[in-house]
Amino acid sequence: GKPMLRQGDTGDWIGTFLGHKGAVWGATLNQDATKAATAAADFTAKLWDAISGDELLTLAHKHIVKSVDFTQDSNYLLTGGQDKLLRIYDLNKPEADPEVVSGHTSGIKKALWSSDDSQILSADDKTVRLWDRSTYTEVKAINVAMSVSSMEYIPEGEILVITYGRTIAFHSAETLEQIKSFEAPATINSASLHPEKEQHWEVAQQEDEGGELVKPKVSLPGTAEEELEELGSENSDTIYSTTPEVKA
Repeated sequence: GKPMLRQGDTGDWIGTFLGHKGAVWGATLNQDATKAATAAADFTAKLWDAISGDELLTLAHKHIVKSVDFTQDSNYLLTGGQDKLLRIYDLNKPEADPEVVSGHTSGIKKALWSSDDSQILSADDKTVRLWDRSTYTEVKAINVAMSVSSMEYIPEGEILVITYGRTIAFHSAETLEQIKSFEAPATINSASLHPEKEQHWEVAQQEDEGGELVKPKVSLPGTAEEELEELGSENSDTIYSTTPEVKA
């Protein structure tokens, strides 16, 4: 795998991180974009200098690594993967063993810091879990009907966006309580809320007959909960050729 860094507004190629010997499943930048981390099928997570492209650190795992995420201060790296374990590495002490959190019953697909790095959100095949960082204990878990295809944490409003099957679900990141969910006419690969306040949300879906991958975009006025309440009725024609089913 050869993860690439590209300019966000133009898509122009900046550089390629060379070093992994397997498919790269996850990649992220730290808050000031000076460091990058990648998760790969070669049983490693790697830390990179995002300016020079140099490899800084290789973190060996016992199975495929699927997800990496920095704390806001870039001092810790969270990883998750096929061995069903969350690992927390102190990047200032690379020789030290990571903290290990167990509890998932299948391979972890996504792991994210949340609530100012005081909590962790993680998703395996059909379960999303919320963890307390100070005790590494599970706060809550929810089950979903199909395999999770993507999960995104939105700090503004503490919103968690989860996709599985044809469902796009919005949950409270602090409690995992569901705010709203929407059913699309085709399988959803991922969904994301736009970071600007005049928000949009975008989904990537593949049409049932093997058609093109599409990324609809819809404006979301008002507060977070009001946005989600109104989305299904006001904007459904913009997103879908058929009206999606909206679930409370």
